[in-house]
Amino acid sequence: MSERKQQVIDLLKSLETGDPKPIAYINPNKYIQHNLAVGDGMAGLGVLFASLPKGATRVNTVRAFEDGDFVFVHTEYDFFGPKIGFDVFRYEDGKIVEHWDNLQETAAKPSPSGHTMIDGPTTPADLNKTAANKALMHAYMDDIVFNHRREKFPVYFDGTNYIQHNPWVADQLTGLAAGLQTLAREGRAVHYDRVHKILGEGSFVLVISEGTFGEQPTAYYDLYRIEQGKIAEHWDVLEAIPLRSEWKNPNGKFGFGPAI
Repeated sequence: MSERKQQVIDLLKSLETGDPKPIAYINPNKYIQHNLAVGDGMAGLGVLFASLPKGATRVNTVRAFEDGDFVFVHTEYDFFGPKIGFDVFRYEDGKIVEHWDNLQETAAKPSPSGHTMIDGPTTPADLNKTAANKALMHAYMDDIVFNHRREKFPVYFDGTNYIQHNPWVADQLTGLAAGLQTLAREGRAVHYDRVHKILGEGSFVLVISEGTFGEQPTAYYDLYRIEQGKIAEHWDVLEAIPLRSEWKNPNGKFGFGPAI
C-alpha cells in the first residue's frame, strides 16, 4: 500500500470516525471541491463533516489505485443511506489539492448474475501494462461506445466472456446487450457524450465520462479490469448531474484537464 493510497483511505475513514488527523493531508489553501453538493474549500468540507449522522456513518474502501498525481478509490458508504462511490484525489507537492466523486445508491439486490456492485478482485496485476491498458480503454470508448463499430468487439473481449457488476445487467456480452435494451425500453437509455479522464493502475482502468441516463444528464464512472489485453470485468457508478442553480460550488463535476 503506497503512502498516498493509505492517506486517502484514512481521510475517507475519518468521515466515520471523526479523526481530525487525516485533514492534514489536504492543502487548505488550494483545496478544490467537485462534489456539487458540497461547498468549496475547507469550509465546505467542514460543513460536510458536521452534517453526517453521528455514529451512523460507515466507510469501507474496497479498492485503491494510484496513477501519477491521482489516487482513486472504490468505496462502500452508509450516510443518508447505503451508497457505492468512486473518489478521485489529486496531489500537488505532497498534499491533496482537488477532489472528485460519483455516488449511487447501493442496489437492493445482486445483479442478474449474482454479483454485487463492489465484489470481485481488488489488487491490480500487470503493473507494467498501465499505459497499454489505458490506451486500450481509450480506443474502446472511441470504437465501441461512440462509433458503434461492432466488428471490433473481438479486439476488446475474449469471446463473450465478461463479468458484470452493474445491478441491472447480466454477465457476458449477451447480458450486456439485453440489459441495455431493457433499460432503453424503460426510458433509461445509456448514452455517452464524452470522456473526461482515464486513470489506471495495472489491470484496472477507470473511465470518467459524461452523458445521459434516460433524459437526465449523468456522470459515468466505469471501472474495468483488463486480463491479457481483453476486458474481463466491469463495475460502475452513475450519478445525476444537478442543475447549475443547485451547485454548492462553482467548479463543475469534471475539469480534469487532458483525458489521458
